[in-house]
Amino acid sequence: MATSQHPPPLEILVRGSEGFSIWNGPPFIENQPTPNKLEKVASTSTKFSEDGSILLVTKSETVTIYECRDFRDIKSFEVPNLLAAALSPSGTYLQTFQKSSTPQERNVVLWKVATGDFVYSQFQKNMTKVSWPAIRFSSDETVACRMATNEIQFFDAKDFSKGVIHRLRVPGVTAIELSRTPGTHIAAFVPESKGVPASVQIFACGDSQTQPIARRSFFRCSTVQLNWNNGSTGLLIVVHADVDKTNQSYYGESKLNYLTTDGVHEGLVPLRKEGPVHDVQWSQSGSEFAVVYGFMPARATVFDKKCKPLLELGEGPYNTVRWNPKGKFLCLAGFGNLPGDMAFWDYKEKKQLGTTKAECSVTSEWSPDGRYFMTATTAPRLQVDNGIKIFHYNGTLYYKKMFDKLFQADWKPELPDKFGEIDLLVKSVESLNIDQKKTQGQGSKVSQTSQKTAPSNPPVQKPAAYRPPHAKNAAAIQAELLGEGPKETLSKNALRNKKKREKQKEKKAGEAASTANDV
Repeated sequence: MATSQHPPPLEILVRGSEGFSIWNGPPFIENQPTPNKLEKVASTSTKFSEDGSILLVTKSETVTIYECRDFRDIKSFEVPNLLAAALSPSGTYLQTFQKSSTPQERNVVLWKVATGDFVYSQFQKNMTKVSWPAIRFSSDETVACRMATNEIQFFDAKDFSKGVIHRLRVPGVTAIELSRTPGTHIAAFVPESKGVPASVQIFACGDSQTQPIARRSFFRCSTVQLNWNNGSTGLLIVVHADVDKTNQSYYGESKLNYLTTDGVHEGLVPLRKEGPVHDVQWSQSGSEFAVVYGFMPARATVFDKKCKPLLELGEGPYNTVRWNPKGKFLCLAGFGNLPGDMAFWDYKEKKQLGTTKAECSVTSEWSPDGRYFMTATTAPRLQVDNGIKIFHYNGTLYYKKMFDKLFQADWKPELPDKFGEIDLLVKSVESLNIDQKKTQGQGSKVSQTSQKTAPSNPPVQKPAAYRPPHAKNAAAIQAELLGEGPKETLSKNALRNKKKREKQKEKKAGEAASTANDV
């Protein structure tokens, strides 16, 4: 593994109501991030290229491209009626989607970022999550293709002026996924129709290839999620049906299938608990994958590429799995409609490192060096309690910041090979924390005494449980109905007044009795 002698610094993109800023990433100086060369730049959306070399910024109908070494803008594009924009993995091409006024208008345009020239255009009726970006690239940008009606069209990724150089006939295709590292294979999904089951087929990317090298068919399939591993040898397929015929789930049912390009494995992944497949992710090596599955409490298991279980991660309120870029640490989490529990695991040592919570998190991801884990609560998904939390690899909280409005928080992508071995990185962080504690401890005797008398982290009081208004006097009413005295604790003033009233009652009763005796 080639490792840079001086690894790049971590950087974080934060976009709020006033625009986006680039922060220097952890470890922070004096425990606070500092803005980089860009601060509060107005924008409506931002996106890094896959390799982190280019930053795309859109504002209204203007697309600005920034070079990420020193974050200077290198090109701007004016695109009327802009609806979406995307970068190729290495930032060579910009792809834009415009609202079309006529069916003849070519509203998908591919631009060369370096020159600003458009190199290809086509018409696309609408844009969905499945169909965008319209032109797909492999990670090294050696293969480019697009999905058309009943076929997949391939281009020369270095010269789009040649047009379509190869067509792969796939009747009924509605979704494709190009393997990314390397781009040697492509998966195509064909939904069920007229009694014919749905299928996922794998083709080799080449001029002469017309027959699938692997195929998997299944009934009761509405949508699929296709996940290639690094190395392009295995494909995980999450098959989802809108209706669960067993009536066990209101949200339908899902199954996890596995296909290999060498044809050795084709079938279901043997999951040991009934229920939906919540999340699945390959490790960086592409040799193992982690799955969160089953009815709550969900179960998590790590499998090898032969679908043999390697490690059981237990059960809990989880629906998310994140594998760090170095393949050593795992985070299991329960986000969305779950309370935000997180469990951090050391996969190599096969032990749990710690647990914590990050309530109401919308996004979550490991840092490129694999040492930190960031969660963010963002709008418009959630309009309150927006903020960022950064955790150490073992789940201890490192940094937290709240925002009035936060729309986006992303790590700047970097290749994992640019950083050292994860064990050495972890030791460097631990030694840095020890040095910081020593520095903070070298204060005056007065400050040391105050630290002893006042704890740095006072215990947080647990909030009282909510009681509706009609239930506040329920205990007293129930006691009266049962003939018991109300169990209540009075303040000193209330107790003093109560005793006065009782004495006055006794005095009046005594006066009434003496009057009766006189009569």
